[in-house]
Amino acid sequence: MTSTPASPKTAKTSRRLLAIGLGVTFAALGSAVPASAHTTAPAASVSSSAIGAGYTGSAREAADNKAFFEAVLASVAKKQAADPGLRSVTVYYNASQAPSFRSQISSAASVWNSSVSNVKLQSTTGGADFSYYEGNDSRGSYASTNGHGRGYIFLDYAQNRQYDSVRVAAHETGHVLGLPDHYSGPCSELMSGGGPGTSCTNRYPNSTERARVNQLWANGLAKALDKLNKVR
Repeated sequence: MTSTPASPKTAKTSRRLLAIGLGVTFAALGSAVPASAHTTAPAASVSSSAIGAGYTGSAREAADNKAFFEAVLASVAKKQAADPGLRSVTVYYNASQAPSFRSQISSAASVWNSSVSNVKLQSTTGGADFSYYEGNDSRGSYASTNGHGRGYIFLDYAQNRQYDSVRVAAHETGHVLGLPDHYSGPCSELMSGGGPGTSCTNRYPNSTERARVNQLWANGLAKALDKLNKVR
């Protein structure tokens, strides 16, 4: 990424009502948060932040989610243009900057990979379409862009102790695949995030969410290349 990382500020746990799960997940996995963990993440505009009961989102948040998805799609398009022989769409992520959440991120990717068929998530240490970061931030966990066409997901320590950590990762990863927040939805809806409260531990997208992702990535190669042509 071309932007200089900035250190998010610490906030009180009581104010972190999750934008859960831009997310995806399995059975409850607690997140080990070492006291020495780094709290750096690229400076950017936030798409999904800490929320409270009754929160319905904002136009700015929705626009940021869309920008994040488009940044990932454009990155995928460039890879596919460079290798026209590709016959499937794979979105590569780098979790090296979020070591405390490596297992939760892996579980979130597995949830999505088992839930949808037109796009797959795969870990890499270089050339990723987006990255994960960890640390402390009063906004909670969120998906964003760095203003230079690159996307990243930030996982907040306090929020991940309060909410199901895999749901948090899975929800935020849902933005990667094009899904918006829907905080007023039920616990069975992954993109409802923290709306249903801390007792909600569902880590899987429902049938509507799965169908939407498959629809967005149907004929993914053609769509990705079309996106590349539009941003050139």
